[in-house]
Amino acid sequence: MKPVHVWVDADSCPRAVRDYIIKKAADLSLAVSFVANRTVPVDEKLLIDKKLSFESVICENTPGAADDYITSRAEKGDMIVTRDIPLAAKLAERDLCVLNDRGMSYTKESAKKKLADRNFNMQLAEAGLTGNKKNVYGKKEFALFAACFDKEIIKLIRDRSLSLL
Repeated sequence: MKPVHVWVDADSCPRAVRDYIIKKAADLSLAVSFVANRTVPVDEKLLIDKKLSFESVICENTPGAADDYITSRAEKGDMIVTRDIPLAAKLAERDLCVLNDRGMSYTKESAKKKLADRNFNMQLAEAGLTGNKKNVYGKKEFALFAACFDKEIIKLIRDRSLSLL
C-alpha cells in the first residue's frame, strides 16, 4: 500500500512543525516532501534517531515555484501543510486535505472565506488602514497544529486502508 504523502510548503513553516512531521512520519510510515525556494533546516538528531528519510525539494527562487510544484504533484489521499492561503484555497478546491501550521483544516468553504478575508485585509493594509499585526507562533499554536495533524492524518490512513477492501 502506498503511504500517505505529506507535502510541506516549507518556506515559512516553523521548525517545530517540521520536526513534528518528521517524528510522525517515522512512527506512521508516511512519505514526506519539504518543498521550498531554499534549503530548509531540520533536526539532524531526529533523522538519525528515527532513521527516516524524506524528500527535500528546492525549487527555483521565483514567485509561486514551490506552490506550483506541490499543486502539480499532490493527489487525493495526501496531506498538504501550508501558511499560503491562495495555495490552500486552490488545493481545498480539489478536495485535498490541507491544513495550516496553526491547526486549521481547510474545506472549500473555509478556504474561500479565509482567502476573501486575506484579500480584504491586504487592501486595508495597502490603504494604510491597519496597524502592525504581530504574527506570534508559540506553544498554543503548535498544540493546535499537532492536534489537527493527528486527527487528519489518522483519517487519511483509515480512508486509504478502507479503499483497499
